[in-house]
Amino acid sequence: MFQPSVKDQRAPDATAELDVELRKVFKVFNGETAVRGIDLKIRRGEFFSILGPSGCGKTTTLRLVAGFESPSAGEVLIQGQPMNHIPPHRRPVNTVFQSYALFNHLTVAENVAFGLRLKKLKGTDVEERVKQALKQVQMETYSNRFPAQLSGGQQQRVALARALVNRPTVLLLDEPLGALDFKLRKEMQVELSNLHQDLGLTFIMVTHDQEEALSLSDRIAVMEAGKIEQVGNPTEIYERPRTPFVANFIGDTNLFKGRLHAADSSTLQIITSSGLEMVVQSPDAKEWASNSKEMVVSVRPEKIRLSLSPPNSTVNCFEGRLKHVMYLGTHVHLVVELLTGDRLTVMLPNNAMNKLPEPHTSVYARWATTDCIALEE
Repeated sequence: MFQPSVKDQRAPDATAELDVELRKVFKVFNGETAVRGIDLKIRRGEFFSILGPSGCGKTTTLRLVAGFESPSAGEVLIQGQPMNHIPPHRRPVNTVFQSYALFNHLTVAENVAFGLRLKKLKGTDVEERVKQALKQVQMETYSNRFPAQLSGGQQQRVALARALVNRPTVLLLDEPLGALDFKLRKEMQVELSNLHQDLGLTFIMVTHDQEEALSLSDRIAVMEAGKIEQVGNPTEIYERPRTPFVANFIGDTNLFKGRLHAADSSTLQIITSSGLEMVVQSPDAKEWASNSKEMVVSVRPEKIRLSLSPPNSTVNCFEGRLKHVMYLGTHVHLVVELLTGDRLTVMLPNNAMNKLPEPHTSVYARWATTDCIALEE
């Protein structure tokens, strides 16, 4: 279940200067369009994530910012300066890859110093900057070790230090924690968040992990098929998705296709294709009241409540039977088959019921009109 991060509690500074901007950017590979006219404005100092499934164009977008790819059309700017014809090594960015890309024959300190040596910096300057970068990632005591002598998390820190030592304006993170196991990944997420707060740099991270993006980011761009579906802070993306794709991709949800039947100043009445009548409270009700539209109702599993007897209210209340019950420690995952044949996924905290009901038990599923969202199909 999603919980807003500390970052999510503070209001974003809409007046902040931009570090990265993409204007109507396209990228075509052999006749296939990977990025379709995207516009992005990334503010100075924010942790910005590009989230989406495999093949959606998110890594290509990051490579366009890094300079590893050139846009087929559109413009990439960093701190207001056009970058389309600037090679990667001359851009004020550094990239941390999922594979770490460390040199196994070099020590930790030598790996971190590699980029500075190429720039022909003086030896004393190199040593001081390497020492500072390793301290930032808490790896100063490992400077003489080789990558093979380090754990996955330690190698990730060295890769971060190697990027930070060049003092970039923007740090690009390409699935930076993807190679780590679950426990270590969680630990590194905390360290990455702390590092961002300490440095104040602009971080742009590509990930397919929804929870990672929600917990780390100031703002998120959700991509699908080369386009940006929605940009917003974690709460906006999770609680107020703008499209069925975003609702379904960010966490779990139940989607019901239907048609707008009636509307007043604040609520919509939607009849699903299976005959369920749902009422949705919506600030956009007036806009939709004038014409009948194909709609999708989204209901998060944790918003649904179950009871063994009929509740007092019949609004958004439906009878069904339990098909599946799975105890997962912190919560219980249930599947309810309604009398219409529709299936509901329900998520309850493990203290919500004194005793887990048996499969095939008759139950009533209900949710408030404010706990569901109406989306245009």
